[in-house]
Amino acid sequence: MATIKKVELSAKLVEGFKIEATAGNHTVIVDQPTGAGGTDAGPTPVDYLFVSLAGCVITVAQVIARQKKIQLRDIKVEIEGELDLDRFHGRSFENRAGFSSITVKVDLDADMTPEEKKAFIEEVDNRCPISDNIMNETPVTFEAV
Repeated sequence: MATIKKVELSAKLVEGFKIEATAGNHTVIVDQPTGAGGTDAGPTPVDYLFVSLAGCVITVAQVIARQKKIQLRDIKVEIEGELDLDRFHGRSFENRAGFSSITVKVDLDADMTPEEKKAFIEEVDNRCPISDNIMNETPVTFEAV
């Protein structure tokens, strides 16, 4: 039988583009840079997507390393992607609103061959819920309240 975890978050507009989001006992600020009309009080929503992905990759890597008794001395993740802002700004609807591609670079400090590192990172990707949600279509329902 599957083990299901329900994840919930609430967010509200504070002022301008500044948003306060609460998840459990934690509150984070989402904002836009000053050049885009925000106050730069926090990362943008797309930055948080990458924060979420990097956090998931590192967490899953630690879980797998413990399960396989691999000494993972350190792990670093760098993520980059390209985003066409025309749809966001309402100028053109030719391209999608999301990233055209995302590259995740994982630097593992562990006693593993390059082939073992590659297989390890593939398993991390396979077990990471955030990666799964980015790579596979997940139904999202919007409801007016």
